[in-house]
Amino acid sequence: MTGHATFNVLFLCTGNTSRSIIAEAILNAIGGGRFHAFSAGSHPAGTVHPMAIEAIARLRFPLGEPRSKSWDEFSGADAPHMHFVITVCDKAAGEACPRWPGHPITAHWSFEDPAACAGSEEVRRKAFARVSRELKSRLDIFAMLPFEKLSRMAIEEELGTLARSEAGPANPLS
Repeated sequence: MTGHATFNVLFLCTGNTSRSIIAEAILNAIGGGRFHAFSAGSHPAGTVHPMAIEAIARLRFPLGEPRSKSWDEFSGADAPHMHFVITVCDKAAGEACPRWPGHPITAHWSFEDPAACAGSEEVRRKAFARVSRELKSRLDIFAMLPFEKLSRMAIEEELGTLARSEAGPANPLS
């Protein structure tokens, strides 16, 4: 992964309404120009959940112009070359994904779907806030990894470690 000034990261979810949208906004905000994040869904709903937009605003990150879109936009020859493709929901992880040009490093990070949370408006807002904090915690560590110094296998191992823990590895530079 040496020689890359900016890493393209695609976050995938089934509906592309919440988790992947939030992850895209967070990484674009905290990445310091080192990352260009995108999001998409296998079966996009066509709209972004209003509470996802609120959650991004509560974190004080720029919203940009989020939209629910198909992963097909990122699988064609004219699509941006992805360095990483990360699924953030279990449904998308179990689906047959397109062949991504350039063979990006892939990972699956399971996050609860806040859009599926039942209950009062307050309960649902808390679910969005919790998932947003969890995504930010993982992405803070991801953004600090020294990709240019790590082999592909070491990067895959680090992404796997992040997937298995709530806060990620104790030392993200190990």
